Amino acid sequence: MWLKDSSIGRKLIMSITGAALILFLLFHGTMNVVAIISPKGYNMICEFLGANWYALVATVGLAVLVVLHILYAFYLSVLNYRARGRDRYAVNKKQDGVEWASKNMLVLGVIVLLGIALHLYNFWYKMQWTEIHHMIDSTVDASRATDGIGYIRELFACPVYSLIYLVWLCALWFHLTHGFWSAFHTLGWNNDIWMKRLKVISYVIATLIVLMFAAVVVYYYGVSLGAGCATACCGA
Repeated sequence: MWLKDSSIGRKLIMSITGAALILFLLFHGTMNVVAIISPKGYNMICEFLGANWYALVATVGLAVLVVLHILYAFYLSVLNYRARGRDRYAVNKKQDGVEWASKNMLVLGVIVLLGIALHLYNFWYKMQWTEIHHMIDSTVDASRATDGIGYIRELFACPVYSLIYLVWLCALWFHLTHGFWSAFHTLGWNNDIWMKRLKVISYVIATLIVLMFAAVVVYYYGVSLGAGCATACCGA
């Protein structure tokens, strides 16, 4: 199969899925900013994106994109590792023109993946999944399934969780800055003029996405400090 056996095909899958996920992050980040501007409005969005057919279809589609992106990332990394042969044991010297993020995309990807898993547990599992579970078993309590603001306030009152999320967002920034322009490079926009422009655009978009997410973390941790209810540990 061309998409599996061809180097260009594999990179094409990575590029397309990566670009789609960046668009989702822009949407998700914009939605998160609403949590600062209007907590009530944010909960209305959470209700709209609950266990409705369109939200569930979008969730499945997003899950497919994430799984494909991760599988192909690991597959490409294994192939690159094998292709280096004995060279992988050589002393690692800094290569001119090779970005740090480019050489550490797998490590950054693993950190991002762990952050996604934590994020899913803290929000998706307690919200949309609870609604789905309630549809199957009416005895399941789904009274807080759309209380996104409540979960945000509780989570980011914990300094440990706030710090973990900020570290995750730093890794995401490095991953995005390389991944964005690399995707367009694979799709053929690889001349010198456009590469310079795309690298600038990648920094702008990655910074915008991370700032939108980080703003919610910092804002609600600050709110908890102002209210005197910041907890010393996540279990408090």
